[in-house]
Amino acid sequence: MKYFTIGELLYSDTALEKKINNLKTTQEIEDNLRALIENVLEPARVRLGVPIIVTSGYRCPALNSAVGGVATSQHTKGQAADLVCTKLADKRRLFQILSEMDVDQLLYEKNKKGTTWVHVSYAGTKNRHDIRDNYLAL
Repeated sequence: MKYFTIGELLYSDTALEKKINNLKTTQEIEDNLRALIENVLEPARVRLGVPIIVTSGYRCPALNSAVGGVATSQHTKGQAADLVCTKLADKRRLFQILSEMDVDQLLYEKNKKGTTWVHVSYAGTKNRHDIRDNYLAL
């Protein structure tokens, strides 16, 4: 893996601040993270041609709860990542690139403060291709 690491998808500022151990995983979670990286993140980074920043990857149940995630979040399975780019135009292009790939869920999310990011998940052979632009995050 050239551009992304499993460690990057386990890292969380919130976990550090709240003293939550987000590093304890299972083999299944690490396999899911590896599949997300190999099948979605790496190819998207190559096509985009600029860095992609992971703002949230795997979330243990305690971390998921701390950030207000739903209990069924694919983040808790290592199947999802929230992404940003330094330029808005690149973030929009990233969404377009990912929409052409085999993904489970793809959301261009925005919160009440107006912050935007791209949420993408990969479930292997069971991908739903659920793609939504301008999704309002809770």
